Amino acid sequence: MERSAGKELALAPLQDWGEESEDGVVFSVTLRRQQHSLRSGPGEGPARSQSLPPAAHSFLHYRTSKVRALRAARLERLVGELVYGDREQDPGFVPAFLATHQAFAPTARVLRFLLPPPPPPLPPGIPSKTTGGPELSLNENLSAVVSVLGSWLRDHPQDFRDPPAYSDLGSVRVFLGWAAPEGAEAQEAEKLLQEFLEEADREQEEEQPVLWAGPPRAAQPPRPDSPEEEEGPELLDFSVEEVAEQLTLLDAKLFLRVRTCECLGSVWSQRDRQGASGVAPTVRATVAQFNAVTGCVLGSVLGAPGLAAPQRAQRIEKWIRIAQCCRELRNFSSLRAILSALQSNPIYRLKRSWGAVNREPLSTFRKLSQIFSDENNHLNSREILSQKLPSGLVPYLGTFLTDLVMLDTALPDVLKGDLINFEKRRKEWEILARIQQLQRRCRSYSLCPHPPILAALQAQRQLSEEQSYRVSRVIEPPAASCPSSPSIRRRISLTKRLSAKLSREKSAPPGGSPGEPSSPTSSLSPGSPPSSPRAKDPPAAGSPPASPGLQGPCTKLPLSLDLPGSQAPALPPSSPRVPLGQQSSEARVIRVSIDNDHGNLYRSILLSSQDKAPGVIQRALEKHHVPQPQGCAYQLFQVLPGDRELLIPDNANVFYAMSPAAPGDFVLRRKDRARSVAFVSPT
Repeated sequence: MERSAGKELALAPLQDWGEESEDGVVFSVTLRRQQHSLRSGPGEGPARSQSLPPAAHSFLHYRTSKVRALRAARLERLVGELVYGDREQDPGFVPAFLATHQAFAPTARVLRFLLPPPPPPLPPGIPSKTTGGPELSLNENLSAVVSVLGSWLRDHPQDFRDPPAYSDLGSVRVFLGWAAPEGAEAQEAEKLLQEFLEEADREQEEEQPVLWAGPPRAAQPPRPDSPEEEEGPELLDFSVEEVAEQLTLLDAKLFLRVRTCECLGSVWSQRDRQGASGVAPTVRATVAQFNAVTGCVLGSVLGAPGLAAPQRAQRIEKWIRIAQCCRELRNFSSLRAILSALQSNPIYRLKRSWGAVNREPLSTFRKLSQIFSDENNHLNSREILSQKLPSGLVPYLGTFLTDLVMLDTALPDVLKGDLINFEKRRKEWEILARIQQLQRRCRSYSLCPHPPILAALQAQRQLSEEQSYRVSRVIEPPAASCPSSPSIRRRISLTKRLSAKLSREKSAPPGGSPGEPSSPTSSLSPGSPPSSPRAKDPPAAGSPPASPGLQGPCTKLPLSLDLPGSQAPALPPSSPRVPLGQQSSEARVIRVSIDNDHGNLYRSILLSSQDKAPGVIQRALEKHHVPQPQGCAYQLFQVLPGDRELLIPDNANVFYAMSPAAPGDFVLRRKDRARSVAFVSPT
């Protein structure tokens, strides 16, 4: 095809061509079109003509090449692709595999397929040299293995932390000892082992120092007549700039320690499983920090019931100013924590206190709250994170955790033929690469610790959720709302969270730089979760605040990442390539909890139009790690507004039996308990 330069056709540089299967491996095939502008004059080579600007006598020449990217295979073949794969065609395969392999294979198993056995020793007197042929090919393969190990040791050193023997790292050291004894990879392995041993020695000598894991004092309800302790200055006695800087210092250190593999949906979702207290420790640390900041806000605002409304308003205003300073420092973790506390029922219902807040802080509060608005798939916060500025940045990790949980829920781990779905891992890698990018930016902070402020943070009294609500009702008994209460528009919805992402045709070469999306929404971004379902949204101006009810307030981080139950057209696992807009009426994400004595923990399930109640109950029990034979003892209820429930009949199609107008929150209740609970008949 030849056309004049001024009449160029607007054709996509990449075109999805389908799939190919070869020896039990599934490849995604795309056609890449590359443009070449050639001069028509004689004696001008292509190299020179491409550097000249197009003229009237120039023509556009397109060259189409076929690009294959591995989509699904068994583990042995995936590991083989690390060594034998074409890195020019698929440069993103190696980093995606190393970042996500913990989701489908532990380090030791990958090494068993990756590391070749040592060659047999040569007889005495025979020199070791390579002349070519098979030996040269062997050396090339060894070089590829050494290169992969170098990237692995450098980018994911914690994968080799298995004390006390460090057997995985030992296997790597043995291989590098004969394959590349003088290489940088062998030195990196030795250095990493030395670091692990030194850290283990330090842990034995003394306890590992903790930055700030929240107030150590047990939560005690404050008494109006009890004198305040005079152990030192209170947190709000310091300037807003100093408090914001110390919060940023703590958040930045914890975010830098986050292991990206712990953010994977398949890993993070195991945190509440019995015996899994050690799962995702670095992510848990960020959650604890978030909850501690939220608790500090609640404790400082509610901790003195005897304060007059203007005095309490001053504390609210100061926390708003601290939040603004966190915004200026680009610390979105503490910013979200402070806003969540101020929007929680125990504080937000204090109508007289909010009525005494000045107009300027209220305006600031509204503007800051818009950063985390879920409008347009949380576009505001994502645009801010996509800005390429030299300054440091601490993101709200919950946004990425929700992305990964949604992705893990929507796409299957294994495809037909027991093939590992590596296309899913590529999408996860896009999100993990973004986290790694932000971690590099986070290193640009230059903040110094301020021990008095850290001590005040640790000494700040905290209240439990129940205590916070009880104290709030003591401060201001339930009454009509105040017209001065701030109005924040928040719509809790998951609609279209996956539609713009999972249905997206490939718009970048396989393995391109996933960490640098072309737009804030060019990678999967279902958005960060809203506050816990038990938290009420702030009321509109002039309307009474929502009653907290009997459940109490929510002061904990919404990083529980149990997906909100609004309608969410989600991609059926069997067809991840179908545009999601065509599936909006056939599937949605629902949340299911179990009515037991272990809390109200939700798990997310992808519900299709073919799912019957027994299957949904079985999948929910699997998510909650309940033995499957007990499935017949449970009934499924949909939670409706007004403390009502809709009973889903046995063997009914849940998709059509549920109320489409209500949020997709469900509860599993044992049949013996269900008899004592009032519910709404589906008829």
